[in-house]
Amino acid sequence: MKHKNLLFDRIIKAIPFFACLSDEEMKELRHMLIEKHFLRNKIIFLEEDTQNYMYVILSGKVKAVHIGHDGKEHILAVHKAGDFFGEMALLDGKTAPATVIAMENTDILIMSKKDFDAHLLKNSKVLRELIAVLCRRLREAWIMNKVLSASNANDRLKTLLKLMGMHYGIKDERGTFIALRLTHQDIADHSSLSRETVTRLLNRLVRDGEIEILDNRNILLKPSF
Repeated sequence: MKHKNLLFDRIIKAIPFFACLSDEEMKELRHMLIEKHFLRNKIIFLEEDTQNYMYVILSGKVKAVHIGHDGKEHILAVHKAGDFFGEMALLDGKTAPATVIAMENTDILIMSKKDFDAHLLKNSKVLRELIAVLCRRLREAWIMNKVLSASNANDRLKTLLKLMGMHYGIKDERGTFIALRLTHQDIADHSSLSRETVTRLLNRLVRDGEIEILDNRNILLKPSF
């Protein structure tokens, strides 16, 4: 229990619009957040569902996807432990722009719009930080649009890897380590390329010494990349 409380505190205090809360407000926040467990491949919510909740990942990993008319998934974003999503619902409570699915067994903290409105909506510090988060989300959407509009498959894949390096990268003397385990199919769904194309291009980048595929499927972007 003590370990779980420490994990809760570490993750919550890393979220900008919660980190600005006082100790007393943080205690109130604990009572507003409900923990739920989702099994691998479980749908957390569907695109176009009316959402009145924000989600914080305690452990595990989820993907936000758009499902086309042919049933094919296109990954819009991947969220891991410490990330949060659905924050727009706290402000407008409108329909979700994507379906969110657990990629592995995942524990999530959920906050309702009702609790946000009652306890945090009038807090100007919270609102300023929330607006900054939404601006960052918009910039991420612009970058993702750049990925999908790249003129060829190689440029699209490299732009996606750069984006992942920005958001999930850990730098050391070897380069930038993408701290996110993704299969070739995950990367294909993220970049709207075929799995075979992704495998071929990744192998080429490995041969050219631009990246390294580590044993646990993580990708290392080398300085030459």
